[in-house]
Parts: sequence; C-alpha cells; structure tokens
Amino acid sequence: MHLIMILNALAVAWWLRSAWNQRQGNWNLRWQRSLFLFLFPPLLIFMTAIAVLFMGPQGQMGGMYTGSISYLLALIYLAFFAISCIKLAFQGWQSVESARNCPLVNVGDRRARLLQTGALFAGQIGFWQPELVVSQGLVQTLSPAHLESVLAHEQGHHHYRDTFWFFWLGWVRSCTAWLPNTEPLWEELLALRELRADGYAALQVDPLVLAESLLLVVSSSPVLSEICCAALGSSGADRLEQRVEALLAPPEPTPEAQLQSWHGFLLAFLPLVTVMFHS
Repeated sequence: MHLIMILNALAVAWWLRSAWNQRQGNWNLRWQRSLFLFLFPPLLIFMTAIAVLFMGPQGQMGGMYTGSISYLLALIYLAFFAISCIKLAFQGWQSVESARNCPLVNVGDRRARLLQTGALFAGQIGFWQPELVVSQGLVQTLSPAHLESVLAHEQGHHHYRDTFWFFWLGWVRSCTAWLPNTEPLWEELLALRELRADGYAALQVDPLVLAESLLLVVSSSPVLSEICCAALGSSGADRLEQRVEALLAPPEPTPEAQLQSWHGFLLAFLPLVTVMFHS
C-alpha cells in the first residue's frame, strides 16, 4: 500500500510538472503559477516519504499489508534530501566566507565588500542578512548615476530576502532535477526575481539609467556562484530583452506574498492524513 502511495505521488508530480508552459501574463500570475509548479510536486513527494517513514515498515493500511521496500525507498529519498541540503549549505557558507575576506568600502551611501577584479559585478551574498558585494571594475567603470541604479537593484534583492528564499528553492532544484521542466521553471523564477528587483529599483532611480546599467553588467561574465547570491546579471543574457522591455514599459505592481496564494500548497500535506489509517 505504501508503494502505491509513492507511485501515486510520483505520477501526480510528473503530471503537474509536464503541464507547465511559458504562458504570458502579469508578474504576479507568472510568479504564483511558476512557484506552485516548481514547489508543489517536490513537496508532495517529500510529504509522502515522511508519511511512509512515520508508518514504518510493518502493519496494515486499507486492508493491505505494507512492506519494507517502500519504507527503504522513503528513507533513501529523505537521506538524499538531507545530504543535498548540507552540501548546498556548505557551498553557501564558502561563498559567504569568501565575500567576508574582501575589504569593506563605502560605495555611495552604502557599505559594501570590494572584489579585486575588473569584471562588472554587484550582488548580495549571504542568507537572511546578506552583504552587498561590488567589484572594483564596476566602481571604476560606471558613472555615479549608473552605479546608484545598480545599488538600488541590489537593495531590492535585500528587501525581498532573495538570497535566503532562493537558497531553499535551489535546494529543491538540486533534489528534483529528474522531474520534467525543473530547469525551465528555475530559470523562470530567476527571471521573475530579477524583474521584481528591477521594479523595486525603478521606483527610486531612472528606469532608463537602470536599463543601461543592466546592458553593461549582463555582458560581463559572472564571477561568483549563484548559491546564496543575488546579482544584477544573474538571470543571464537570454532574459535581457524581457527585463529591458519591462523597465521601459509602465511600472507593474509586484505585491507582497499573500496568505491565500499559499492555500494550494496545503494539498501537498494530504499524505500525512493517511498515517491515521495505518495499523
């Protein structure tokens, strides 16, 4: 019976991920749809594995005997999740430590870590309380107006705690790379993250200046890993046209997350209810 539960969860997860396509819409609709399809299937599988683990390798459920094979599968999968989390956390810690070895400098009215490289880079590095990191090449190349627009974009990442939330989303990505559309959904979420930070910055600086800064920075090669990092050019050059068009168009509101948008995720916890029917 436990094996049937696992197979059903895998089938639902596969079906939902396969149903995704890059339909157009406003930022809020795209974000909610992409986040749900990215998170719900792994969460359903995760909750099913936890339910099987709680019920144990022996007993009955729905008049059917349970076996140790499904229990072992659930244990292996949860162990894989835990190991992946530890690995990513260690890599993130290395990125944070590397950033902290850089000297602190004043950039405009902000304190930032200075990378000794000629590449154009600005990003938030860390978890819940990230630090601003800028490259020497960026400070020396950009005009004060362009530099301020880049810093405003990075302030947007800090405001939305993007480094913290995308660390966990990156963990989900690493654990479910075998599901369909994992990479396209990940790229979509990265692009939407950058659009949100662009929108935040556009309320403080000239959007045209920000678009010019974006063209300069995205053309430069990335200098740090994406783990625990949210940078101006992290969505890649393939999303550049979309971001520039959004900056030049009338501003679109990006509302904060609302409680009702998370109601659909409660369905992923249904496998836990089956624990009551196990004996």
